[in-house]
Amino acid sequence: MLRILRLILLVSGLTLFLFGTIYPSAAQGNGSSPLVVVLKAEGPVTSVMQGYIQRGLQVAASEGAQMVIIELNTPGGAISVMNEIIQDIRASQIPVVVYVSPRGAMAGSAGTLITLAGHASAMAPETAIGAASPVGMQGEDIGETIAAKEKEILRATVRSLAARRPPEAIALAEDTIETAKAASAQEALQVGLVDFIATDLNDLLRQMDGFEVMVLDESVTLSTRFARVQEVPPTFVEQALRLLTDPNIVFLLLTIGVQAILIELSNPGGWVAGFIGVVCLALVFYSFGIIPVNLFGLIFIVLAFVLFILELNTPTNGALTVAAVISFITGALVLFNSVRLPGFPTVSVLLVIGASAVLAVTFLAFMGFALRALKTPVAMGKSALIGQVGVVTKAIDPHGMVQVAGELWSAEPLDPRESFPEGVRVEVVDVEGLRVKVRRVR
Repeated sequence: MLRILRLILLVSGLTLFLFGTIYPSAAQGNGSSPLVVVLKAEGPVTSVMQGYIQRGLQVAASEGAQMVIIELNTPGGAISVMNEIIQDIRASQIPVVVYVSPRGAMAGSAGTLITLAGHASAMAPETAIGAASPVGMQGEDIGETIAAKEKEILRATVRSLAARRPPEAIALAEDTIETAKAASAQEALQVGLVDFIATDLNDLLRQMDGFEVMVLDESVTLSTRFARVQEVPPTFVEQALRLLTDPNIVFLLLTIGVQAILIELSNPGGWVAGFIGVVCLALVFYSFGIIPVNLFGLIFIVLAFVLFILELNTPTNGALTVAAVISFITGALVLFNSVRLPGFPTVSVLLVIGASAVLAVTFLAFMGFALRALKTPVAMGKSALIGQVGVVTKAIDPHGMVQVAGELWSAEPLDPRESFPEGVRVEVVDVEGLRVKVRRVR
């Protein structure tokens, strides 16, 4: 048995040695293979995306990653946020590769410069890059002087980011700003604006093996053939904040918030509706710092809110409610749809009309409940006892005690000839001073 055990150990050792000699990278396993961190940056370029990329770079640094790949798919966004993302990428001590992916994706507007900011760049087939001309904060064409200044600084930025690339690539990059030109993945590769066209992440890692990049003025050779890939998913908070870049979601939060506050005002005393309303409106106002909005629309929304309040205090059979709904619809469309900034969608008109109608119907229903409650007379004293059902606690023959509405009362039968033993259920039919007259419940 000892010889057999030694033979097994010898064969196992030789097998491991041969496996490690023939397949050295595989024998290294997960422990020594290089780590590549992948970030998925999708949607408009906002502070949410910037925070996610910044966190991803920090994770890569703490994990000792060899490279970071940003899978980018954006129609563009704010120039100020774009500059912050570019600064984060260029300040990274780890090579950052910007990969426009998946098929059909784009690196539009601000995404063009973010792609150029990578230490290397790649595009998936059927993707596009360009159309980076600046526009105003409300999506409008800006004046000639301001446009000239904005374009010149952006052109200088792309010349700096694309300095290592051929003159044709720099010319194309400048044209994306000057004339809003866009290019396909193949066109961008032909002039050297990007380094690779890769069908997927594995194809990109295969092509980049041995590729040299300049990181903080130092040459770094990438080794990606047997790299381990680790994706950094967005946190729950980042996912929630990303939803706030959709004006349709923001409008629904605005509608819910206004409705909840109106319910609290029409039926005071609770706290759930008021709490929900405050939270929703707080998220709405936070989103105004992320997405482009025309704050002039808030005037109509505030007016709608005032009209709803007036309807509560001076009911007009729905006239003020109709006016409030019209004002609310107008305010929502002005707030979200009068701004045309690349990368940001507009709110659905049908959604605005439908949600506003639901708001009006719900408000009228709660107001009706509140008005009926106000008009209902308060039952007190004698009128409050008549009709109440109680239990005999002391036999009534001809006098006794009953418990009615949580209190003990002296009682006598309505018919003097009757008597009620203890435990019988009786109904109060009259009150005389401190004594009630009762009859048996049939």
